[in-house]
Amino acid sequence: MDSRVKPATFRVGAFKRRIAWVFGLQLLIVAIVSILGIYNAMPIGAVIAVIVATAAIAWLVTRREWRPVRALARVVNRWDGQQLDPDALDLSRLSADTDADVASLVRGLHGFAARIAGYNQRERNFTRDASHELRSPLTVIKMSIDMLAEEENLSDFGVRSVHRIRRAAREMEVLVEALLLLAREPDASDGERFVVNELLRPQLASARDLLAGRPIELALEETDRFAVRGSTQAFSVLCWQLIRNACQQTEQGTVVVTVGPGVVSVSNHADTYLGGDTSRPVRMPGADRHGFELAIAQRISDRFGWPLELQTRLGEENIARIRFPQPLPANGPVRSTEGF
Repeated sequence: MDSRVKPATFRVGAFKRRIAWVFGLQLLIVAIVSILGIYNAMPIGAVIAVIVATAAIAWLVTRREWRPVRALARVVNRWDGQQLDPDALDLSRLSADTDADVASLVRGLHGFAARIAGYNQRERNFTRDASHELRSPLTVIKMSIDMLAEEENLSDFGVRSVHRIRRAAREMEVLVEALLLLAREPDASDGERFVVNELLRPQLASARDLLAGRPIELALEETDRFAVRGSTQAFSVLCWQLIRNACQQTEQGTVVVTVGPGVVSVSNHADTYLGGDTSRPVRMPGADRHGFELAIAQRISDRFGWPLELQTRLGEENIARIRFPQPLPANGPVRSTEGF
């Protein structure tokens, strides 16, 4: 843009002044013709015609003055939150008679739309790059772990190391899925229908593989079957975070996933206690009930409208409960749930 071109100058209060002139002149004309009609200087029919014509002209002038606001409202109404046509909010297209308040609205909306467009572009770049650059090395790590696990004469320390690397890779994979899920805008896949019972089974099977060698048992109790409409990926990540958090709460015991009417709960039941104290279950060192797993789970539950409740019962049994406000019948066509 040429810096020598002076920007248009908009007068503050121009709209109010012009409207005041219109209604002032209308009032003056109505008063004059009314006086003329009272003193029979003008026929009653002509007085009424002048008053009606004056009102119509005032309405047309007011409508013309309101045109920039109406045009701005149409632009905002058509905007879907994505890319906005910059020409639609170009100040140079406004008339010099435009009120400064309207020009300020146009200028502010233009800056806001530009920021939103930049944010959307950065979101697309991040999700695309992160999806490729983070998933590719994770795939290589998982393949290398599988090949290393098949090696003969692997020492016990090597076996334990393989299990730890596999568990860390799986946790990193789920974390990447969770972060990408939260970074993306909602799409059509967020409204698919699925049965929660069927989606929980592969998550429990995957968790059992990672818990190999640890005295923790995973159990699924199904007192009800129901479906929900939402993102299967979000539900899988949410349940995985809660199961992982429950496994960190105790070193030995049982993690129970319960499916009730419109509710999925994850609770941990410890089998052993420290120093004969029956009120304190054994925990993993550094485990925190309010850790990063629950922070991710809380953000997902807020995003999809699935309230998450946390409860600690006597003996410090931790329960995480997900409520689904609008559960659906389990029968009917649903999406296949082969992993996520």
